[in-house]
Amino acid sequence: MNENKKAIIEKRIKKTGENLKKNNMDFYYAPTKEDVVEIVRGLLKDGDVITHGGTASMAECGLTELISSPAYQYLDRSKCAPEEMLDFYRKSFFADVYISSSNAITEDGVLYNVDGNSNRIAAIAFGPKSVIIIAGYNKIVYDLEEAEIRVKREAAPPNCIRLDCGTPCAETGECISLKKADRQICDGCGGDGRICCNYLISARQRHKGRIKVILVGEELGF
Repeated sequence: MNENKKAIIEKRIKKTGENLKKNNMDFYYAPTKEDVVEIVRGLLKDGDVITHGGTASMAECGLTELISSPAYQYLDRSKCAPEEMLDFYRKSFFADVYISSSNAITEDGVLYNVDGNSNRIAAIAFGPKSVIIIAGYNKIVYDLEEAEIRVKREAAPPNCIRLDCGTPCAETGECISLKKADRQICDGCGGDGRICCNYLISARQRHKGRIKVILVGEELGF
């Protein structure tokens, strides 16, 4: 990466991190995705029950080997049959550690997430004792309006292709609501394949340090 661009990215990460801390979330900086594993290792305790959402960012950082260690109890969603997933989602609420990414993070330290089944945003909001958010610098946005647009252009369309949801955004590359002059934040398609069903804004937290955010100096995920 160009050193000048890297310097600006790091300034933006620092600003966002300071505001996350003001909102009672812990902040960690990983210069590269390879640095994420050791940061996460330091946030785990022997015997922890660990699980995660369907996060591409976690996979890109190579965390599976760590959390599969015999030192922890790993609830692996990839080993669940489709008919077992609902029970798995419920078990996830009792995990010690829940790992996820965030669809967007505003510079003033707010997490913005949108979900279809909503097991991920439910776990971020309540349940697991500790939530670890891993996000590349590409997830940082100026404000909630930019967060909304990021989801509708950069996150939802490729995820709908990945999950074969058959939504309009998978065909056109952006949410149909962006064509509306008076769009509302929850506007979108009306099909059964829609993945933008529930919205979560995580602002200042009552339980300090429950949410831990690792911002990475590389692009990760959708």
